[in-house]
Amino acid sequence: MQNWDYGWNGAYFVTICTDHRICFFGEIRNHEMNLSEIGEMARRYWLEIPKHFPFVILDAFVIMPNHVHGIVMIEKPYSGHCNDTIVNQNGGKFKNVETQNFASLHSLTPPLLSLTPPLSSLTPPLSSSEPIKKSKNQFGPQSQNLGSIIRGYKTGVKKYSTMNNIEFAWQPRFHDHVIRYQDSLNRIRNYIINNPANWGRDAFYE
Repeated sequence: MQNWDYGWNGAYFVTICTDHRICFFGEIRNHEMNLSEIGEMARRYWLEIPKHFPFVILDAFVIMPNHVHGIVMIEKPYSGHCNDTIVNQNGGKFKNVETQNFASLHSLTPPLLSLTPPLSSLTPPLSSSEPIKKSKNQFGPQSQNLGSIIRGYKTGVKKYSTMNNIEFAWQPRFHDHVIRYQDSLNRIRNYIINNPANWGRDAFYE
């Protein structure tokens, strides 16, 4: 998104693909994802993102045969460069959801089903009185932003595969979408949750 700093508080829908869309992470059987060893690690390292980036809150995500879909929320202390007035159409709160193995959620610490801040506090727009800043979503040193979060995640999975002699590679880049409204959040959550069941019609199907 032009003129958007990807280190700002916000909710981001991220898609990360494997190299050449090879199904390294497992396969869909009976509309359910069955993870390979590297698929299990992709899931594990995704859940560990907040340990390395404490300002990150995870929402719905799924490990698919050749890609990962997930909603990443950045919630840093208010920094003063944006205001907190964006539309939250129904005043709802985020609820972290994993699409695989729901029974395991209650054993995780912190619990993924805990309520998180409302959308209005996570996606601040530019203040009308503040001049538009140039986007920082560019090549070069980056830290504490979406790019650094995904880079760290991808590095962790790749390092595991290398150390354990597992054939695996990521596609160089990733796709992101800034979620600005509650109805968009709900639609994307439903898409993620139903992704395994709709695998045969998925754009990434191989």
